[in-house]
Amino acid sequence: MNEIPVKKNKEYIVDIIDNGFEGEGIAKIDNFTIFVPETIIGEKVKILIVKVLSSHAFGKRIEIIQTSKTRQKEDCATYSKCGGCNLRHIKYLDTLKIKQNSVQSLVNKTLKNKLEVKPTIGMENPYHYRNKAQYPLGINKENEPIAGVFAKRSHNIIEIKNCLIQNPISEEITKFILEFIKENKISIYNEKTRKGLFRHIVIKVGIKTNEIMCILVINGINIPEESKLIQKLIHKYPNIKTIVKNINTKNTNVILGNQNINLYGDGYIKDILGDYTFKISPLSFYQVNPIQAEKLYNLSIKSAKITKNDVVFDLYCGIGTISLFMAKFAKKVYGVEIVEQAIQAAKENAKLNNINNVEFIAGDTEYILDNFINIKNIIPSFIMLDPPRKGLDNKSIENILKIKPNRMVYISCNPATLVRDLAKFEDFYNIKEIQPVDMFPFTSHVECIAVLCLKETTDLLK
Repeated sequence: MNEIPVKKNKEYIVDIIDNGFEGEGIAKIDNFTIFVPETIIGEKVKILIVKVLSSHAFGKRIEIIQTSKTRQKEDCATYSKCGGCNLRHIKYLDTLKIKQNSVQSLVNKTLKNKLEVKPTIGMENPYHYRNKAQYPLGINKENEPIAGVFAKRSHNIIEIKNCLIQNPISEEITKFILEFIKENKISIYNEKTRKGLFRHIVIKVGIKTNEIMCILVINGINIPEESKLIQKLIHKYPNIKTIVKNINTKNTNVILGNQNINLYGDGYIKDILGDYTFKISPLSFYQVNPIQAEKLYNLSIKSAKITKNDVVFDLYCGIGTISLFMAKFAKKVYGVEIVEQAIQAAKENAKLNNINNVEFIAGDTEYILDNFINIKNIIPSFIMLDPPRKGLDNKSIENILKIKPNRMVYISCNPATLVRDLAKFEDFYNIKEIQPVDMFPFTSHVECIAVLCLKETTDLLK
């Protein structure tokens, strides 16, 4: 076996020859790969090796000797410690190119059809775009309660200081609640001892309606001075439409427990996406960046070319957002989602928007699809896919290939599983386009829309 050419805790000068999927720089020493966060292709940097594995190593940037033209001054005080963003050192338009290239690289490695990935659709104003903030609470070195975000790869809390991707009102309300916690000497949850009350503060904001939901996540049942806190919050922030107490007494990394108690309001807020109104509850999934979500949905539907003859399956439909967008173009839409509460919300959203040609079914997509196709004999002409990060299961792919709808659109939050799944459809479908959309500016995440059309029989026979 060749000797590894780098040693831990030693310094080296390297050229950054590429950027990886997380936006990190890639360097090589004697053909041995080194990953260096916060560096950019084209830069020469001095690095310290912090970890060495048999196939690659990780370096820490010490000094930039030659700077890339795409580098910009980092605009966030906690950027180097926080795990929220990882591309703030790169000019925004260049982050869009990095995302396009990372998807293209996967296409080139995996697909027979080496189609050109389209340029990433960016955001006009890529700041303060998140409509949901989840702040863990902790105790600092001065023994004072703090709220913030977890540091990269740890559960140490970095105090919030003007985050550039969160809605400013989320931060303001969180700081207000934190002051109340301090004044009333309310205890903070400790992960190690599992004692203490306050665990998280979660804020959801309706971007178009300005309605606000506060979720107080506690390890217990009662909050000291609860009614006083509610009165203070609604007096100071009249846009707060609901305050929910969420009980989470489990030893878990999952933020929300299953029990919600409404302290004020109806336990939900509303927001508007496109022409539709949606109810958002504490546990329901709703796109974190609705401005880009609207672009994503409109583009997906335009690509789908849905007509009044189409029976549509919307698999992994969540609270029915894209199902409702599609309903006005289609004959019938069936939405399928495993989360019972999301389906309940989807049904309410259909009612709220007076849409009658949608049907929502709760259950595992794998089994529901099987039942629709093989037992009920309901055959779609178009399928919309928006699975979780792990992508599609083989059973669902088999069932889709059994009926071969003439068109499909696959929305994905994970390009690696998207391309893996597209490869399984490639013998039967032409992949017309892959369009990345920037849903999370200044992070390495990229959402993609892939458009698939069934090959003609003659194509299959060639």
